[in-house]
Amino acid sequence: MDRLQDIYRQDSRYRQLIASLMTIGLAYGLYKGVLDNYLAEIVNMGEFDRGLTEFFRELPGFLLIFILALIYRFSVDQIYRIGSLIMIIGMGMISVVPAQRVLVTIAICTFSLGEHIQLGMKNTLSLEYAQPGKGGAALGIQQSIYNAGNILGYIIIAISFIFLSGESSFRLFFIASTTILCLSMIPTMGISSNSRTDATKRRFYFRKKYYKFYMLEVFYGARKQIFFTFGPYVLILFYKANASVIALLFTISAISCAILSPVVGKIIDRLGYKIVMISDTLILVIVCFFYGFAHHIFPMNIAFVICCINYILDSVISLASMASNVYVQDISDNGEEVRATVTTGISVNHLITILIALFGGWIWKVLGIETLFSLSAILGLCNSAYAATIKTSRDLKRSAQKA
Repeated sequence: MDRLQDIYRQDSRYRQLIASLMTIGLAYGLYKGVLDNYLAEIVNMGEFDRGLTEFFRELPGFLLIFILALIYRFSVDQIYRIGSLIMIIGMGMISVVPAQRVLVTIAICTFSLGEHIQLGMKNTLSLEYAQPGKGGAALGIQQSIYNAGNILGYIIIAISFIFLSGESSFRLFFIASTTILCLSMIPTMGISSNSRTDATKRRFYFRKKYYKFYMLEVFYGARKQIFFTFGPYVLILFYKANASVIALLFTISAISCAILSPVVGKIIDRLGYKIVMISDTLILVIVCFFYGFAHHIFPMNIAFVICCINYILDSVISLASMASNVYVQDISDNGEEVRATVTTGISVNHLITILIALFGGWIWKVLGIETLFSLSAILGLCNSAYAATIKTSRDLKRSAQKA
């Protein structure tokens, strides 16, 4: 506990936030652990259908600035609770609607709406609760706690689907996830924030000094979406992985992220967000190459193992995305500006994300997974090249002193 006390302000509600993240993470682990196999095996979605569903799932992220503009009078903690409630409704829908593509997509989209509403709020709360100079570490702890919940959910799925199969088994875990989300509302009610209503909540918050942050979000959103949507689906459709195997992969990935999230957060604080944003792409290029071309180089069984390892590596290097939020905090004038900018960044991120989701399935179907993951590598390189052009607060101070 001493470690948390060194990172978070003692007058904050970080304990309630951590408890909320843990339970929501568990619910999401049960949901995500079976979702891809449910869509492939029960709903019978192919690669293009999966991309189309992901387009609608990511749409709330793009529309987030419009949605939050409608509820601008609420504080950060209130918006966080609204997101929790919508997630419960969406997960409840997934539990009961027939395995029909349109109905399942609507249910997934509803859950995603609540998830995206919470996304910017939990980052804002973590930064608000952090000690001065500990923003990266606080975001790392946040991600680690959430991943710990994911891990438990994935382990349950991995073990259960050794013995279970069929539509009723998938629905059982959707119902369990709904129940846990309901329980997560208890610690959520204890979360508070110092945010107050101001003009930044009533409009789209674009400022010139954040232009590079918005561009970084575009590049990151594009490359992230390819792995998030099509990474597991490649293993399911191309390599025939079942729910137990996918859940086990998610478990290992989440454990790796839970262990390394605080480490990455500390690296961001020590080395600086700019170095982290630039360097992570070197690993990404290797990851994308093997994910797209392993089956041309190795036998299928070995290629499958290599792709699993590279999926885990991608999850780990994706932790570097925390650096962009620390960048915003570094150059912002106040906490409300951080909240508004992070929220706008999510929508900017999803502007390209929804297009990648829509066309990614088509690229895979027509041009192959080689082209799809080569595109991811190129976008990652663009992200690093652009990150190299940003100026940190230290750079700005040096420039001012020379002037």
